[in-house]
Amino acid sequence: MTGCRLSAFSILGVCALFALSGCFGPPAPAPTSGSSTLSATATPVATPSATANPSAPISPSIEPIPPATAAPSPAPTSPAATGETTPAGLPQQVAPLTVYYVAIGDNGTSGPITGCGDSLVATTTAPVRFTDQVGPSIRTLLANKNRAVGLSGLVNVLYQSNLTYLGGELDGSTITIYLSGQFMLSGVCDIPRAKAQLEFTAMAASGATNARVFVNGRPIDDVLSLK
Repeated sequence: MTGCRLSAFSILGVCALFALSGCFGPPAPAPTSGSSTLSATATPVATPSATANPSAPISPSIEPIPPATAAPSPAPTSPAATGETTPAGLPQQVAPLTVYYVAIGDNGTSGPITGCGDSLVATTTAPVRFTDQVGPSIRTLLANKNRAVGLSGLVNVLYQSNLTYLGGELDGSTITIYLSGQFMLSGVCDIPRAKAQLEFTAMAASGATNARVFVNGRPIDDVLSLK
């Protein structure tokens, strides 16, 4: 019986050893699975690096973008304004521009009556190259900082105003132009004169029969109102 007990204890001891060895056995693979987890974690790290490789080709293409972004900043004025006013595919041409000035006291004899018994008179410039005639015509009018128009006897009531042409659009027979800045006029009679100069110059350039003028986002009548 004693021998049987010893053998039973010895068997239990051997089983315990095997059980212990079974407990410590798997941890050896556990680091392997841990290392595989690290390698799996390394795979995403490798993926960003792989993404970095495509980004290397992208960064060269990004470098041209700053110049491209910088380039539009100097150039937007003429192309952008032309793009707003010009229908796609409008051909370039060379022709004089028509700009309207005022004949004081002419009472409609030389052109449409305006102001306080005055006339609007069309004048033409030297030939100019353009695709959109509205922008160049309005800019020519606003760029004239002389009250007297040469020796013609005509007057430019906008000569003191600080206005900038932003763009325009033609809708059927109506041309709408957008300006920014401020008017500087010499009296009550200059209000209808200034409005007429802008509207008739825009209509002559676009072929429209009606014109609307907005200054700083507001209709010109509101801007020039004395109320």
